[in-house]
Amino acid sequence: QVQLVESGGGLVQPGGSLRLSCAASGSIFSINAMGWYRQAPGKQRELVASDTSGGSTKYADSVQGRFTISRNNAKNTVYLQMNSLKPEDTAVYYCTAYAYSDYWGDYWGQGSQVTVSS
Repeated sequence: QVQLVESGGGLVQPGGSLRLSCAASGSIFSINAMGWYRQAPGKQRELVASDTSGGSTKYADSVQGRFTISRNNAKNTVYLQMNSLKPEDTAVYYCTAYAYSDYWGDYWGQGSQVTVSS
């Protein structure tokens, strides 16, 4: 199995920055894509950013130019640098990985709260 553990969430003022980290552990043979989703109260979960093993990245239009996803493949870790944060970025952020353990599957972290408020 694959476990994803997130860290780095919290409370930040508008215009501030936060960096989320997510480390994958367990019986991992390979990780393809890693990414971040978020879910705000009363809204559906949405893709924030993704990064494939080939280095291709994708961002939601709402975070393009403000958020940056990066990976450390040696550590099975993915990061989300969030700059110029806005109140509408407030949500629970979930790390995800498409990885091979006993089979290829989608794995999710427990979620990390990000609150942007003055």
